[in-house]
Amino acid sequence: MDKTFLKWAGGKNWFISHEQHRLPAQYHRYIDPFLGGGSLYFFLEPPIAIINDINRELITTFSAIRDDWQRVERALVVHSRRHSQEYYYQIRSMRPRTPATIAARMIYLNRTCFNGIYRVNRSGGFNVPIGTHNNVILSTDNFEQRSAILQNAQIFCQDFEEIIDMAEAEDFLFCDPPYSVQDENNRFVNYTAQLFNWNDQVRLAQSLHRAKDRNVKIIMTNVNHPAVRALYENVEGYYLAEANRYSSISGLARGRQQYNELIVSANI
Repeated sequence: MDKTFLKWAGGKNWFISHEQHRLPAQYHRYIDPFLGGGSLYFFLEPPIAIINDINRELITTFSAIRDDWQRVERALVVHSRRHSQEYYYQIRSMRPRTPATIAARMIYLNRTCFNGIYRVNRSGGFNVPIGTHNNVILSTDNFEQRSAILQNAQIFCQDFEEIIDMAEAEDFLFCDPPYSVQDENNRFVNYTAQLFNWNDQVRLAQSLHRAKDRNVKIIMTNVNHPAVRALYENVEGYYLAEANRYSSISGLARGRQQYNELIVSANI
């Protein structure tokens, strides 16, 4: 069962369901520079962890669940009682100030927006229209348990390279960067170019090479594109595999389809 409380594009439920045999049997710390919805983190429940994401609202939400889950839950109950189309757009336009109200707003919008998409405009405002789901409080919600698991984590909002450079021998580094896609002409296209572009792909590879040489246990999932494969396939110490996963989170129907994944591992 998915233990995360957010629906997130590129979530790792497919990896947990079909590829968990690749996970290391033992490791020291779990380190995740691209946390997203945190599916693998909550699945593993590591006793020592470093988790990170560049999305500050997301990280504020995880920190609030860890530090003050009761207040988050109370605010979410208010959202549930008041939910309507008018209320959705009212909350969408607001910028709450406390960690608990920021977290409750993010969870509320995530659960009631169109297809669970997270998208912001150039000024950083969430701009996804309302969806068809009206369930704000879920039967799987157990924020107290999520909080207990998160007590074991240091939570950061930094550049991924800084987090990867923290990894030491016998740590387990799991990397799931924002994905790049191919267009109809097989050209390399970044759909999150403002957050993660080709230079970041290269920088990620270089930081993983350094971590590999420090005997860090590594698993990275990425788009299975020749340009990405070339960053790893001729470097000693990596094992490359392929897998297919289905993505249901997309603004367009053609985006909800099977994707070919590249899985890169080292020291496992």
